[in-house]
Amino acid sequence: MLELDPVEESDVLEGDEGEPEVGRHRDVGREMLETPLSDLKRAPPVTVAPDATVARAVELMRKKKVSSVIVKKGKSVVGIFTERDLVSRAMTAKAFSRAPVKKFMTPAPETLVISAPVAYALNKMSVGRFRHVVLVKKDGALAGVVSIRDIIDFIVELCPEEILNLPPEPELAIAKTVDGD
Repeated sequence: MLELDPVEESDVLEGDEGEPEVGRHRDVGREMLETPLSDLKRAPPVTVAPDATVARAVELMRKKKVSSVIVKKGKSVVGIFTERDLVSRAMTAKAFSRAPVKKFMTPAPETLVISAPVAYALNKMSVGRFRHVVLVKKDGALAGVVSIRDIIDFIVELCPEEILNLPPEPELAIAKTVDGD
């Protein structure tokens, strides 16, 4: 009987490695449940008063390169004004740019304490169908805002090899069979 030499790791040809194991180095779900929102890289919150004009809010959003502003009255968060509010509420009104932002904001937005795990923000976003969650300190003071982009960036950091090394098009991925089908 003919005995074959075992295949050495160095004998594997490029392309024969098989499918990459996504998240093989870390348990993504566990990381999302254990990592507090305070650990995410986030831009500082941009705030406006309720009587600020929509034009002022949009100007700040453009200048700071953010997609929402927090509406504060004193130290209290009273609302959030997002790109979605601009497009779906404000732009349908006449002379909206001179109107106060409180007229078009989302009042009493969903909040989480900044020490809450990332998974809770993702859950709120999924269930509520929104892209921002206002973060507060234990005393209710504004601590920031987390966007869906912040969470996506966090997930990419958890498994960078698998995500950042993907081919530009799915059709260029590693073949599922030896024949390339």
